[in-house]
Amino acid sequence: MEQDKYFLSQEEPRLDQHKLDLIVRHALLEDIGKGDITTQLTIPKNKNIKAFLIAKEECVVCGLEVAERVFKTVDKDIKFTPKTKEGQSIKKGKAIAEIDGKAHSILSAERVALNLFSLLSGVATKTREYVNRIKPYKAKITDTRKTMPGLRELQKYAVRIGGGFNHRMALDEMILIKDNHLQVTAGYTQLPKVPKGYKIEIEVQNLEEFKHALRFKPDVIMLDNMDLADIKKAVEIVNNTAFTSHHPRTKLEASGGVEIEEVKQIAACGVDIISIGDLTHSFKSIDVSLEVL
Repeated sequence: MEQDKYFLSQEEPRLDQHKLDLIVRHALLEDIGKGDITTQLTIPKNKNIKAFLIAKEECVVCGLEVAERVFKTVDKDIKFTPKTKEGQSIKKGKAIAEIDGKAHSILSAERVALNLFSLLSGVATKTREYVNRIKPYKAKITDTRKTMPGLRELQKYAVRIGGGFNHRMALDEMILIKDNHLQVTAGYTQLPKVPKGYKIEIEVQNLEEFKHALRFKPDVIMLDNMDLADIKKAVEIVNNTAFTSHHPRTKLEASGGVEIEEVKQIAACGVDIISIGDLTHSFKSIDVSLEVL
């Protein structure tokens, strides 16, 4: 599949630094408030410590840059040394990073760093599981906009670290005509004029709607909550040589309540994309701790 901007993946996934900074600063303000009163009252101001981030369960590492940004936002003199690599699978008990600096700073930043790192590693770990399940089929695993408010940039980054692809980041990136659009407009007999540079996708829920949508030659058709038999039939239709000779092949996206147990069967049907909201709204955060030497 060519790299459309609404299916973003990178050999070296990167974070938007401005968005990362906003997220980290807001999270620290929320957590620290006017100051870490406990640390201030119990630990000498100039006390230096060494601590390690430790994985308490097997996971895919995601969020090293994020955790470092948290610590250095609190205190630029903290030394953060990764002991593993982003995207690497590690075992329980593995040291993730070493942190050196003032105790006041490290303990004040601890919870936000752990929260974000645990969340991102959870998303990456779950994504990797889905990606591994569908090998060697051509389908790409993508996320959706079902993300935690304010954390979309980070969660979609974690999906890429896990080996998945990003569907549109925001509503302004592509035209996706869903069931509610069609309900409001009472269906459609023609598509809107598409601005230059935009792709168009149409959501359908059965083969009748699929055949109707296919007449308009969209870039993608989303097969929403369709059973395996109908998904296979849709793939057969779109792969028909007589049909595809007249225009570029429409990609097919399977979506709607996709579970890990069935994702391989869906991929085997021959779809191009499998979008899974579960990656970012029903993941399990990884258990990670900060242990002071």
